[in-house]
Amino acid sequence: MLQAEQILQNRYQIQRQLGNNGVRQTWLATDLQATDVDNSLVVVKLLAFGGTVQWDDLKLFEREAQILKQLNHPRIPQYLDYFCVDDRTLWFGLVQEYIPGESLKEQLNAGKRFSQKEVRKIAVEILNILIHLHELNPTVLHRDIKPSNLIWGEDNHIYLVDFGAVQDKAAKEGVTFTVVGTYGYAPMEQFGGRAVPASDLYALGASLIHLLTGTAPSDLPVRELRIQFADRVNLNSGFVSWLEKILEPAPEQRFASARQALEVLKNGLALKPAKHNRELPRKEVINNSGCGINNTAEEVPDEIKGWNWGAFLLPWFWLWTNQVWVGLLCFVPQTGFVVTLALGAKGNEWAWKSRRWRSIEQFKEHQRGWAIAGLMIGVPISLLMWWGAIAFVASML
Repeated sequence: MLQAEQILQNRYQIQRQLGNNGVRQTWLATDLQATDVDNSLVVVKLLAFGGTVQWDDLKLFEREAQILKQLNHPRIPQYLDYFCVDDRTLWFGLVQEYIPGESLKEQLNAGKRFSQKEVRKIAVEILNILIHLHELNPTVLHRDIKPSNLIWGEDNHIYLVDFGAVQDKAAKEGVTFTVVGTYGYAPMEQFGGRAVPASDLYALGASLIHLLTGTAPSDLPVRELRIQFADRVNLNSGFVSWLEKILEPAPEQRFASARQALEVLKNGLALKPAKHNRELPRKEVINNSGCGINNTAEEVPDEIKGWNWGAFLLPWFWLWTNQVWVGLLCFVPQTGFVVTLALGAKGNEWAWKSRRWRSIEQFKEHQRGWAIAGLMIGVPISLLMWWGAIAFVASML
């Protein structure tokens, strides 16, 4: 029986238990041989072979160690050591980098409810990790993405931990693998022992639904194998469509890859519901803007935020094609200058919300055209107006 302050391998002094699923124990420990005392904390996973532990458990444990040893990603805990202790019971130990922070499951248990902005940030960061894993050769599948395995680090980044169910190859015809995963988060094909990259996408989607609703996906209603969540959240319809796509029951109906899922999410795109579960062609991809500038639920993509020179230099004309009707106040002498400054500072966000755009690229191209027009037309007109005003004042003196 392990106890706090016990030293393993004459090196790792265990401090407190972080988890115990009956097969594995996870401990926070101090590396007594660490050269940097401030960074001496590590995570030690232990597997005691025998009793309820089967060969499959040991096989997964060793696979986790071997794969972690080869991974190098800033959002995945770094492999540090692997050891075996034969002290009556055969103990296997895996040592990893400790990530200061709190799991999303702990935050949920504390009553936190995540906003669309927070969930989108989590999705983007995990998708970037999955792109790295899925594009390795051979492909690495995590197979157990869920809130307890997502750490919100003290550096405000999201980390993917616990590779105990990891698989280093996708399913091939006639080949099956050890069935792993957590009910509610793992898709049906994974329980059939046939995980694919889209299986990790489903688990990510189910985790995001848990964060948004505060309810585990296994406790949400299901219709035609699809998790029903839209009536429990206050999201823009584009993000809802993206989540529904990633949670399709059939893996071939989800996004083709983590890279595609990230591209659609970051570009503010969402697929219209497909008839007969067929994916729509690219030209039918739209975004869900056009909700009005006062709509706080519509998230403005970070890529388009910033100063809008077209709105600032040509406010009288820019407002019409962008349908930002608050800009009409620029015609009022008492408020004209203030509104013009506001259009320059907030024009991109207001334009995004005030009309519909096919994509971020279309939006950027439109605003780029107005910026060029502003520099070529607005600046000369402004200079002429200033020169005329100065000349008029001079003539009056």
